[in-house]
Amino acid sequence: MTILLAPMEGLLDFPLRDILTRVGGIDRCVSEFIRITDQLLPDRVFTRIVPELLNGGRTHAGVPVRAQLLGSDPSCMAENAARLATLGPAGIDLNFGCPAKVVNRHGGGAALLVDPELLHAIVSAVRRAVPADMPVSAKMRLGYLDDSMAVECAQALASGGAEELVVHARTRADAYRPPAYWDRVNDIRLAVSIPVVANGEIWNVDDARRCQQASGCQDLMLGRGMVVNPGLALSIATPGHAGLPWASLLPLMAEFWKLIQTRVEPRHRAGRIKQWLNFLRRHYPEAEEAYGQVRTTNDHALVGQTLFA
Repeated sequence: MTILLAPMEGLLDFPLRDILTRVGGIDRCVSEFIRITDQLLPDRVFTRIVPELLNGGRTHAGVPVRAQLLGSDPSCMAENAARLATLGPAGIDLNFGCPAKVVNRHGGGAALLVDPELLHAIVSAVRRAVPADMPVSAKMRLGYLDDSMAVECAQALASGGAEELVVHARTRADAYRPPAYWDRVNDIRLAVSIPVVANGEIWNVDDARRCQQASGCQDLMLGRGMVVNPGLALSIATPGHAGLPWASLLPLMAEFWKLIQTRVEPRHRAGRIKQWLNFLRRHYPEAEEAYGQVRTTNDHALVGQTLFA
């Protein structure tokens, strides 16, 4: 079984990838998306969003990171993928699942799931543009407004040259509302000849097992479930593993706070730790208390003193 850490814009970025991969259980990460429009991006844009490129394409714990591109122009995507490949990512992933309105309005992310021919053209162009030994993968939802084209879109991505496909088991219209339709991932898995990874609504070990059974996929991608419970991947990968106790998480949270100090503007720092605590309180009673202590302040110095002094 391979367990991937999902890309989540504004949440699962470099600092949290760094910390969560220190816990263990994650085999590979995908970065948050790099938006491609009509120009060739300079190296500094790629390394700003994916700092792991400066560390051999891996987190500090040694977990490989695939850099994700989002765009709708095959030529421009290919040109940027070629430049990105020279920076040494663990692979290049293509985003066909982002549900954000601003992205979809400009024809990116999940909005492309109404045009299988364009999906094929984008993947084909990227595959031709990067070295043969550079993995190219894709992430999709079940569709845009409905899942009627799910299999056709997946086949277009596979025939275009994607070597692996992650399927978030909801449409764009479903957003993040439960349930996830894992059985539809099985339909896709049976229709393509490349590995398929199931994603969506995996919050605990039981969810993971039910997802594997319904989707037929051994490999999983974890997103919000890992943010809520950083020991989730270990518990899934290691039967009987008790998870990560709060006392063991505290020093990792302190390291996260240090990373935030170096990468986030002061006015946003308090928000970042509060954002994570807000997720953590779904699993840890201690996080509820910690969140309550800092919920009403945006003074990052005071937040740091309260939580980590």
